[in-house]
Amino acid sequence: MNVVYTDHADTWYRLAEQKAAQYFASLSVQVKEKTYVHTLTEDFQLWRRNHIHHHSWLSFFSRRKRKPDSKDSHRYIQWLNDTGKLDGYLNRSVSYMYMRDLGKALDSPDTETRIRRVVADIRNRLIDSSATNGENPSESMSLAGLYRWAQKEGVETAMIWVINKLSTVSSHIPKEMNAEHAQRKLIKIIIGVILHVDDEMDDNISPTERARSLDEAIRLGYSYGLTYPFIDDLLDSGVLTAQEKEQYSHMIREALLTGSVPALGDWTGKNLDLIQYIHGELRDAFEYIRDYQRPEAQNTFFEQSYVFFHAQELDRAKDLSNPNYANEELFIPIILKSSSSRLIVRSVISAPVDEGFDHRTFYYGIYNQLADDFADMFDDMQDGAVTPYTYYLKYRDQRPDLINPFELYWTVISHLIHNVHRSNAKTREVILDRAINGLKRCKERVGSEKYTEIMEIFASGNPEFNRLVQQLVRKADDVDFFDKLLRDQMVANLKNNRKEKEDFYNTIQTVRHQINDILEIPKHDGILPMKEPLIDAANYSLVGDGKRLRPILTWVMGVNEYGLQASEILPLLRSLEYMHTASLIFDDLPSQDNASTRRGRPTLHQVHNVATAELTGLFLIQRAIKEQSSLEHFNPKTVLSLIHYSAEKTEEMCMGQAMDLQSKGEALTLEQLNMICFHKTGIAFEASLVMPAILAEVQATEIAALKKFAYHAGIAFQIKDDLLDREGDLLILGKPTGKDVENNNSTFVSILGLEGARKEMWEHYCLAMEALKEIPRNIVFLKHLLNYLVNRDR
Repeated sequence: MNVVYTDHADTWYRLAEQKAAQYFASLSVQVKEKTYVHTLTEDFQLWRRNHIHHHSWLSFFSRRKRKPDSKDSHRYIQWLNDTGKLDGYLNRSVSYMYMRDLGKALDSPDTETRIRRVVADIRNRLIDSSATNGENPSESMSLAGLYRWAQKEGVETAMIWVINKLSTVSSHIPKEMNAEHAQRKLIKIIIGVILHVDDEMDDNISPTERARSLDEAIRLGYSYGLTYPFIDDLLDSGVLTAQEKEQYSHMIREALLTGSVPALGDWTGKNLDLIQYIHGELRDAFEYIRDYQRPEAQNTFFEQSYVFFHAQELDRAKDLSNPNYANEELFIPIILKSSSSRLIVRSVISAPVDEGFDHRTFYYGIYNQLADDFADMFDDMQDGAVTPYTYYLKYRDQRPDLINPFELYWTVISHLIHNVHRSNAKTREVILDRAINGLKRCKERVGSEKYTEIMEIFASGNPEFNRLVQQLVRKADDVDFFDKLLRDQMVANLKNNRKEKEDFYNTIQTVRHQINDILEIPKHDGILPMKEPLIDAANYSLVGDGKRLRPILTWVMGVNEYGLQASEILPLLRSLEYMHTASLIFDDLPSQDNASTRRGRPTLHQVHNVATAELTGLFLIQRAIKEQSSLEHFNPKTVLSLIHYSAEKTEEMCMGQAMDLQSKGEALTLEQLNMICFHKTGIAFEASLVMPAILAEVQATEIAALKKFAYHAGIAFQIKDDLLDREGDLLILGKPTGKDVENNNSTFVSILGLEGARKEMWEHYCLAMEALKEIPRNIVFLKHLLNYLVNRDR
């Protein structure tokens, strides 16, 4: 294998380069002769009939029909539906995706049928979700939305796998890289591969075979998409030193030439931990793709991957301070990498050879790349990156021979419409929609003044054509795209999620420190020496490395959501942790779970004795009641209701532990385990949410929704505990693993197996997320708490 790929690499690139050079030479002639101007002027004159609407003056007074900002996607989709524009909006969006991502010809009857089917499906989903709960379209990209889709398709295992993978990737993206950009590209690739696989499926495929194909598509999409953040973006960033980049690039090149990922060897750079993680992930991804592929697809995969990587390396090596690059050096690598990246996807999924796809994809790639480079030119200029736009911006006055990339962009559009897609009206409509949309978005993003400056630089050579284009940019309607809406929302959601996650962990850390400071039970002057051992035992258990989730949750709900004073609910926070710690002391006893380690230290009965542990648990329960009764800043009747609720829940927790003990050695049903789990774990979550709600005297309906959330969150928490007991790390957990098997306990893992337990955990995750929608306030902390519960490692 080594000899074959090594011998062919130069030939692969030379042949691809020759084909790209011929294409570029043809485009260059068209640019110089400006043939695109007349052709596209005629195209735009036809196009404008559907996009320049003359409104009556009365329409300006109609508030109902006023177009909302697409950032408010729920209202925007509703407006499209109310005005009869939704079908056209979705049709042009899906048509563009079929042309761009799937390389389809829009004049194909089969493609038209498939587009109509997809449009109808998306439309029904949008209307149904909007009518039932007012969801934004991006809700389908939430973890709960993705898992619900996976359940429908029967690919829950693959979805759980990729969710975990994406979470790990996110945590390993260096701060010097754009995390949202990297994650978006990875997710986009996964979706693209799924679309490719779905399009290749026969309409009569069985549900089982469809699920198998989608499962593979998810894993293949991740495996291929991983190259974007951890090869392209990493090498483009300043994370690695020059020596590390050289070493890393050599490793990638060797993998493509030999068909196997070389061992990491002696890494001499400062980023060893990062590279070890990336090397392991890329090795597994590479091997998964290679093992999946049919033999006839492997050669195409390695050929196109090498062409892409080599073209990218040539581009990456360019220096913006060098004024001597020829036009061919600027544009040919772009043609190569933009076309080969799409051809790689086909080889990854071992799709059958499609000459029409290869032809359309080859000519299309540079269009998409020039559009992206136009949008990113100021960021690229700031980073010192060489693109046709940054190079033209810097050297246009010195180098009259430089081809204007904006003119080349219009030339490519003309070439695609008339030479590649044979002047197809639908193709013309969609491509020109996209072109005007891109300019509108640019103008909105940079402002009118900056936009005018850009156009003076790039469009001044064709004033009549530019006047026509700018008139369309100002006046044309119906050029928005659904994928752009999803992209904008995904980026915004990723940014918001990162900020919310940081706030979540900062809140936990801050409040946890505050709670730790108030937990220790003081020994007042004059206390009898005989009382000190019990207080010491209680404090030993209290000051361990506990997560303090329950009092933290109460603090967040009480202070942040209900506006209670933090100082006034301190007794409630103490009472919750005292109750929880008491329950742990009892759980650990030899007569119950017989645990030797808790919170990273020996359990209380190991340090003292069983009798002391039992008395300490009782002492802490009474201490908790004492704390609750000292909530003097609240209505006495409300405090009494809280104490009554607390006592009731404590009873239920005891019953749950009793049921658990009685069931040892018995094979429980899932229903029985759910009941025990709720009584042991879910009730504590419920109390943490409901007690501050009681003090705030909120409506009964809100308390009911909080209870529903707590029920499912508690079960999800317990399932994760069961999974950690089977798979966790002792050093991270702070307690031994395998105790459930040792004690012959029925757990979600013993009843459902590892895979079944993971599915059940995500089912309760979804139910908890859905319960949050019933709460009349957007409690971001609870969303991130739930994500923490199912993704934690301790």
